[in-house]
Amino acid sequence: MTEHTDGSGPSRRALIGWGGAGLALGAAAAGGAVAMARTGDDPDPAAAEAGGAVEFHGAHQAGIATPVQDRLHFAAFDVKTDDREEFVRMLKDWTAAARRMTAGKPVGEGAFDGLAEAPPDDTGEAMGLKPSRLTLTIGFGPSLFDRFGLEDRRPEALVDLPKFPGDNLEKARTGGDLCIQACADDPQVAVHAIRNLARIGFGKVAVRWSQLGFGKTSSTTPDAQTPRNLFGFKDGTRNIAGTETDRLRKFVWVGDGDAGDKDAWMTGGSYLVARRIRMNIETWDRTSLQEQEDVFGRDKREGAPVGKAKEHDAPFLKAMKPDAHVRLAHPDSNNGITILRRGYSFTDGTDGLGRLDAGLFFLAYQRDVRQGFIPLQRKLSAHDALNEYIQHVGSAVFAIPPGVRDSGDWWGRSLFSKEA
Repeated sequence: MTEHTDGSGPSRRALIGWGGAGLALGAAAAGGAVAMARTGDDPDPAAAEAGGAVEFHGAHQAGIATPVQDRLHFAAFDVKTDDREEFVRMLKDWTAAARRMTAGKPVGEGAFDGLAEAPPDDTGEAMGLKPSRLTLTIGFGPSLFDRFGLEDRRPEALVDLPKFPGDNLEKARTGGDLCIQACADDPQVAVHAIRNLARIGFGKVAVRWSQLGFGKTSSTTPDAQTPRNLFGFKDGTRNIAGTETDRLRKFVWVGDGDAGDKDAWMTGGSYLVARRIRMNIETWDRTSLQEQEDVFGRDKREGAPVGKAKEHDAPFLKAMKPDAHVRLAHPDSNNGITILRRGYSFTDGTDGLGRLDAGLFFLAYQRDVRQGFIPLQRKLSAHDALNEYIQHVGSAVFAIPPGVRDSGDWWGRSLFSKEA
């Protein structure tokens, strides 16, 4: 038996299986070659060309302030093992695989170079495809901290979301011990990434629920036009841009002094709220244009606030109806509350009654859920005119740890490693 000596990592013959003995982290360093430049710790939007690679390493995880890609595959997992060492090994294997996939490289020896008698290291459906700006972002749910002796490490800001008025949450689309957010410009690249991580984690984790998304509904690129949701409107025009380091520091990244010693592992991380929002498409499509514009507080053509001409014109909130969505959601109406939106549209067939199962998969990153999504959603769920046309049917909250610093680092090291 032989090993590769070209620096591409140990062969399958030396390290049997991604889900077994595991692949050494240092061996995956070759997957770190990238084509996207960075400005400090944040991606450079000018380098965000389709097909390029996004740097995997950094103080913060990619996929948050990164320029938003066109496609999403989001998956929440339940943990099936009680063995802490086995789970940590899986996180290291996941990190090694993610490092390679985001660089456009196959997992391990790929789809055909391993032992003919064993399953391939890579499922192969992304062979020949570009990296497509793939980003992989991991998060830990509240329920994970009931395991592995982590009870005292649960961050104070990782609270269970309260039940909001109008919620009709489906258990099968809610919660999760951990999550992976895969964003890319090619849907097959995103699906391939989740598929391979699920395969590597077989026996240790199982997919609880997942969501495919298309048509990004938010932008983190400065001065870009805001994409439209399935209602045909632009929402979240003043979203935080990936280059706005001051706003990111204030509203998104967990700071050194945010909590006590038990929460220090979250410094440089963030908190994610994921909500599956069903849109009553058929009802909306029979609503007059004027009422649609009143509901949002924007005109449908330009996305301009009421009484203004352009999308990015500062809104005059009092010109909008009291229950207009923009008026209620604006930071000026909420003591400055600001979240980073990263949502996608979805269509998942019909509901069995001839209506589209379609809507918005809402992703919101913030420094503290208690000071971000919760107070904002309490106001919206109680007063927003948009509630007549939407319903929240899935929900989850996750602690998003800081980024993987280098080839020797791994997802969750700051939580699981005593040295960290």
